[in-house]
Amino acid sequence: MTEATYFILAALMEEPLHGYGIIKRARTKSLGEVDLAVGTLYSALDRLSEAGWVRLDREETVNGRPRRYYRITDDGVHAVRAQAARMRRAAALVLRPGGATGA
Repeated sequence: MTEATYFILAALMEEPLHGYGIIKRARTKSLGEVDLAVGTLYSALDRLSEAGWVRLDREETVNGRPRRYYRITDDGVHAVRAQAARMRRAAALVLRPGGATGA
């Protein structure tokens, strides 16, 4: 799972969000490390939708422009939590005394 994908899914864990909301939340959750471009976001949302990890929640029109809200699915929650657990195990391995080599 890419870092961008991880933070897109993490951004959606609290509530459905529209594109700009996802970009802002991903930036906040990543402490500024992930700054998604609009094209990157929507390509990722298409892939995540095809994988069954996100779905369109609703569409609204704001100032004459459509605004799509996306929701994480149960499979998406499982995937992002599994990735978080993998990252936790990897970090623990590296951060323990002796590092990854055990020396």
